[in-house]
Amino acid sequence: MALRHTWAVALFGVDGALVEIEADVRQGGIPSVQLLGLPDAALQESKNRVRSAIRNCQEEWPQRCVTLALSPAALPKVGTSYDVALATAVLAGAEQIPSNRLHGTVFFGELALDGRIRSVRGLLPGLLAARREGMSRAVVPMEGLAEAQLVDGIEVLGADHLREVIAWARGQSELEQEPVSESVSESESGPDLADVLGQPEARWALEVGAAGGHHLLMVGPPGTGKTMLARRLCGLLPEPSTQAALEITTIHSVAGQLPAGSPLITAPPFVAPHHSISISGLVGGGAGLAKPGAVSQAHRGILLLDEACEFGAKRLEALRTALEDGEIRLSRRDGTLRYPSQFQLVLATNPCPCAPARDVDCQCSPQTRRRYLGKLSGPLLDRVDLRVRMRPVTAMSLHTGGEPETSEVVRKRVAEARAAAAERWSEHGWQSNAEVPGPVLRREFALPKKVTALLDRGLETGAVTARGADRCLRVAWTLSDLDGSLRPEADHVAAALEFRDRRSS
Repeated sequence: MALRHTWAVALFGVDGALVEIEADVRQGGIPSVQLLGLPDAALQESKNRVRSAIRNCQEEWPQRCVTLALSPAALPKVGTSYDVALATAVLAGAEQIPSNRLHGTVFFGELALDGRIRSVRGLLPGLLAARREGMSRAVVPMEGLAEAQLVDGIEVLGADHLREVIAWARGQSELEQEPVSESVSESESGPDLADVLGQPEARWALEVGAAGGHHLLMVGPPGTGKTMLARRLCGLLPEPSTQAALEITTIHSVAGQLPAGSPLITAPPFVAPHHSISISGLVGGGAGLAKPGAVSQAHRGILLLDEACEFGAKRLEALRTALEDGEIRLSRRDGTLRYPSQFQLVLATNPCPCAPARDVDCQCSPQTRRRYLGKLSGPLLDRVDLRVRMRPVTAMSLHTGGEPETSEVVRKRVAEARAAAAERWSEHGWQSNAEVPGPVLRREFALPKKVTALLDRGLETGAVTARGADRCLRVAWTLSDLDGSLRPEADHVAAALEFRDRRSS
């Protein structure tokens, strides 16, 4: 009997740390199993899973004192992804399998009692951490092999059963390197903008928001197309870059929401939580180490809060830090995690609780209307670049103005505007106008006084805050890109200011 080593990965948000598993199998004393290194309840139970899996693979469980140590010892270990690494460590320590193939290999997978290897969350960030730490090979559940192969620079092998891993360690067979092909139906085209009737101002605001990555608020009676417009915003956005797609996929891997058969997410995510969602579900949380919430799952995509005023002030105010910093920091008992949350926020709400089809039919008092919309606080609205009032749909608006533009037509204009912005900000690494800090717009890309005269007047009268003025400049640059101009003109600044001056009550 001897001391042997295997490796696993501990996840902390979208980051990972390599964990060395030492197995010391010694004669003498009462047969026992000790698991050291701050395991949580699920990992503590792995002793029984591993013992049953080894026995059901027709292998002998060592009737000796087995000590399993997970290092670094002070690092909390959470989850069931350590099972396969623990099993191979015990078998190697009992000298039932050789240890030469275990060097430089990291193991992922939860064991069933019969030895089947089940998939685990966070495979992609775990492999990225293993590669960063210099590991050369990884053994993963067969279900996650397609996801694992997104990581270059590390050999990835797949296994369905612990027997396969044991035979591979003994040199009796090789593990799979190609994922099982699954028939994936072609994705249908998303909802089209042409389905929305009327609403020219809201359609224009949606196009501006897509071109510059700006947050959007739509206020209007029910049935006017607020939700329809919001759900068509993703169809106007460009496909994420390779790096952005990996970021999106990593978060969904940690959340356990990767679609089967197509592990790499190549479209902007669209997340629309119900208004009864908890604060933890919205921004992230949970016992032990916090899980990603809706704001992180919408990273590089759209977060729609439909019926926004029904969410309540506490949930809405929890968004402010994410909107400003582009990430969420969650402090819990076991540590502080950081999840990226660079999303585009879309708020849709009725103007009052009774929400009549026409304003003249409203039964709410002015105080009730103010109290209802007051759930959207000033600091939160100050971070929303575009505010638009929806028109009631009438018979006149259905038959005037010709055929509405399709998403494909608008997407081309958005792509041209996005390309112009990306080229302008390429030296700084920004991809859209919404990412540009205010000081840069005021100093390096300052506009002439005659162009910003109306905005200066708004600052003097208190109609707009300093943060609001910066956001007006960003929208002005987006309007300029859509017009094909090199720099914003006074009309662009005035239009940007009008978007913020629109009353939402």
